[in-house]
Amino acid sequence: MSNAEKPEFQALERLETAIREVSEELATWRRRAHKAESERIDLSGGGDIVEARGRIVDLERENKDLLGRVEHARSRVTELLTRLRFLEEQTAVEEARR
Repeated sequence: MSNAEKPEFQALERLETAIREVSEELATWRRRAHKAESERIDLSGGGDIVEARGRIVDLERENKDLLGRVEHARSRVTELLTRLRFLEEQTAVEEARR
């Protein structure tokens, strides 16, 4: 059985993929946060209060959605880590039997 076919390596690849996806989302959120901060600074200099309030409501809604996505990603990574640990333990047991 090649390394690519072993369950522990497949779990590790899934974990790496999940971490990469979370990292990419984090980078997106950082860009959005910087943009929002820049817009907030622009709005503080004046502008339509009603429009600003609408934007705040939209951003709060988006923030809630993003927090849910982060929590989902966090639970998925935790699940993958648990599976990986289990597979590592199983591999250790099998090797000890040999």
